[in-house]
Amino acid sequence: MSEPVPRRPPTPRPAERAKSIAVRGGPASLLPALGHRTQSDRTTPVLWHLHAGDDLSVVLPTDDPLAAGVQGNATAELAVTLEIIDEAPVPLRQPVRGLLWLTGWLRGLDDRTARARALTIADSVTEPDPRLLDLGHGLSMLRFTPASVVLSDSEGTHSLSPVTFDAAVADPLCEYEGRWLQHLEHKHTDVVEQLSRHLPEELCGGRIRPLGVDRCGIRLRVETADDDHDVRLAFSRPVENPPQLAVELRKLVGCPFLNRFDERS
Repeated sequence: MSEPVPRRPPTPRPAERAKSIAVRGGPASLLPALGHRTQSDRTTPVLWHLHAGDDLSVVLPTDDPLAAGVQGNATAELAVTLEIIDEAPVPLRQPVRGLLWLTGWLRGLDDRTARARALTIADSVTEPDPRLLDLGHGLSMLRFTPASVVLSDSEGTHSLSPVTFDAAVADPLCEYEGRWLQHLEHKHTDVVEQLSRHLPEELCGGRIRPLGVDRCGIRLRVETADDDHDVRLAFSRPVENPPQLAVELRKLVGCPFLNRFDERS
């Protein structure tokens, strides 16, 4: 008889993972969507923001060729790709966890619309980016509308429609993840080591680092002398908030009656 195929741990759906990357707002670059592209064609936005709906605001220097090509012309549009990097919140020798490519149309905005969008962005965050005050003074805001979405991460490569991407909801731990993993890395190295009991035998002895966490489980990066290996440990049930996450973590380390694990412990 053939060996049974090992069951893969459950993961959030591709659209959910893609939306989580966009919501986290990692490093991004713009590049032409058509024709031959070189490294010199990349433009790093001063800042960018995903709005409710399927479009984004992108702030560029006013003299940037991409901004100059559409600003002030109501009918002008450029086909571009916005590449968003999903970086681990702890320092790893290979920090990139995934890539998200949004390909679509870049268009200019009139001053009134740009100011309204800037206020929307400022109201949506705890600490507004002061560079929003420079709009009209060396910086321009543009509208980017995706026409296709591609996600590439440790779970595979997936093509998504803009409608599917827009309808997806980010993981409930998305905005909490970075602080939690940094806390785990710096304050609870013993807990990370205890998780090693779930690793395949061939990975035992490598350096174990917290890589990611979502409603379905925690991801570990095992750094060996020769390579890096990512391992997902599934929770017993999906979690929706930090207290539930603490319970599932205690189950994984095999100490269900430990005092509550949180950022204050």
